[in-house]
Amino acid sequence: MIFKGVQEGRPYPDLNLSPREWAQIPPRQFRLDELITVTTVLALDKLLSEDSTFYGDLFAHVVQYRGELYLEDGLHRAVRSALRNRTIVHARLLDLDDPTAHPGAPAAAESTDRLPPVPSRPVNPRRTGRPARGAHRAGD
Repeated sequence: MIFKGVQEGRPYPDLNLSPREWAQIPPRQFRLDELITVTTVLALDKLLSEDSTFYGDLFAHVVQYRGELYLEDGLHRAVRSALRNRTIVHARLLDLDDPTAHPGAPAAAESTDRLPPVPSRPVNPRRTGRPARGAHRAGD
């Protein structure tokens, strides 16, 4: 099976997000077998169209609701990906399970408090263990 599940209709409330608000959410990868589609209709003309995303978002839209991932928009992109033997799709995630999340908010994985500190000056690994410039070596 390509998807985790297929159902008709959204179990979550209307999102009312504009394309600009969706665009503020950074895309990431999702496995197709983790997604539940919210539509049962697949239009063959859209599936075979090379420019189906010409006027829309390049990335699919995924909504997390009650622990499940729903493919809100991008069914045809996901099926095309599966037909090319790919198991992932790039999509933007709107997490309805997290009350503090909103469009454009950085994901927990993008937090900077886990990054190592930046050194005050770059270290040249070829120079480690060598005397500083101008220092005399024994026997010189």
